[in-house]
Order: sequence, then structure tokens, then C-alpha cells
Amino acid sequence: MLWQGRRQSSNIEDRRGISGGGLVAGGGFGAIIIAAIIYLLGGNPDRVLNGNTDPSAQQATVINPADDSTSQFVAVVLADTEDVWSKLFNDMNKQYSKPVLVMFTQSTQSGCGFASEASGPFYCPADSKVYIDLSFFQEMKDRFHASGDFAQAYVIAHEVGHHVQDLLGITRQVDAQRQNLSETAMNKLSVRLELQADFFAGVWAHYEQQKKDPQLNAAVIQPNDIEEALNAANAIGDDRLQKQSQGYVVPDAFTHGSSAQRVYWFKKGYTTGDLNQGDTFNDPGIN
Repeated sequence: MLWQGRRQSSNIEDRRGISGGGLVAGGGFGAIIIAAIIYLLGGNPDRVLNGNTDPSAQQATVINPADDSTSQFVAVVLADTEDVWSKLFNDMNKQYSKPVLVMFTQSTQSGCGFASEASGPFYCPADSKVYIDLSFFQEMKDRFHASGDFAQAYVIAHEVGHHVQDLLGITRQVDAQRQNLSETAMNKLSVRLELQADFFAGVWAHYEQQKKDPQLNAAVIQPNDIEEALNAANAIGDDRLQKQSQGYVVPDAFTHGSSAQRVYWFKKGYTTGDLNQGDTFNDPGIN
């Protein structure tokens, strides 16, 4: 992806190296809130509730120069999502409210409670912010074998996709539906929410491919970029992660969707660019 020298979003809140503060070891109400949000959006709340989330143990961290380069890349990708979604919302006679992206190190506070690096990237509807510890990108390479800058762009676009869901009222509808659901039914609803965020990430990529670098007069999306995103989507499918961690697959415990589903919905968004094609909640093919 051609990103250097291009516009960076100003909607960045850099908290790297700042202690999170405000929560005792062992969790607490804030941890429970964010665990619930992460569960709704398809994450693993156990990593928050059972992890070491004592901010008193967190020390200020020296920012790695590589991270600084990554932060600039993140700001460019966020700016590109702002351009695409502002236009798409305008086409729907709606106004796109831009999210803030918070970069943090190890731990921080969010509108959904306390967050740690164990949370992974997430979107908090309570404050309309995307949270990410940039070390996650290294984890993508080392643990998931998902390398490339567009794999990282896919993660950001996916979380922004959750912001789009929030603005369209989809998140609130899902939250209302899950009140009386069993854990299995809630997981299935979460999968549909996550797959739609993958679809929205693909829609962003569809329009991103039309953008040109003004200095080089070349498309910002390079030939291998989409493959990097598809590889990342495939690498973090629930079936693949379960197989790696426990040796077997439990479909009823899926919260994000299988590798095939995640690849399918990102690719569908990318190839069509049509928001009307992304109704994952009424698609009979999603079990």
C-alpha cells in the first residue's frame, strides 16, 4: 500500500507510554464492562478478566521508532476510511461522524471500561473510539502469520466497520436482541455482527482501490494488498484459531466466523462495494 507522504487523520489519540490507571488487579467493574463489550463484538472476554490488568504494574514504555512509523501508517489508513465513509454516508443523506483511534501501550481506560493489550483491537460504542495496542500487528505476524501493511489496514477497517454499524443503529439492535439469548444463540448473533464488519472493511477496500497517490500518480492499493487482507481474514477465523489452540473445532463457540466466512464476506464487500449486499443478519448461509 502506498501510504507515505499522504494525509494523516487528526482523529488520533496517542496514549502510548502512558499508564492506564484506575483498576485494581483481578478485574473490577470496568473490566467486566469491557469484557461484555468485547464479547458482544466477538472477542474473548477471558483474556481481559483473567489477564494481568493491574495498571500499577505498568511502566511507561519507550516508543519504538518502528512503532512511530506504524502510527503514521495507522493515521493514513484512518484518514482513508474517513474519506470513503463520509462519501458513502453522504450518498445515503446521512452525516458520517468520524471515530477517534486511540493508540496505547499495555493498558488504558476506555468508555467501555479498562482495556489491556490482551483485549486486542476493539471498538467502544460508548465513546465512539477504536482502541489498539500497536504490538498487535507484530502478533499478527508472529502468531497468525499475517504480514503486510494491508493486513494491518484490514484490522483498522474492520474496527471502523463496527463504528459504521453503531452509526447505522445496528449495534443497538443486536444489543437489544441478545438480552434473552442463550450463550450459543448470542455467539451466532456475534458472528453475524463480525462478518458484517468484515464486509464493511471490504467495501472500504473497494473504494480505496480507486484512490491514487498524488505524488506518484499510482493506485494506493498495490497488487498484493488484497491478498494480504484475505490472508489475515483467513488466519483469524474461529475454526483455525480453535484448531491451533485446542486441537479441535467447536462451531457453537464461534464468535467471529470461520476462516471461509471471513474471507467470503470481506471479498463480497470488496468486489461489490454495495452496502445493500451486506445483510449478514438475514443471510441463510450463515449458521
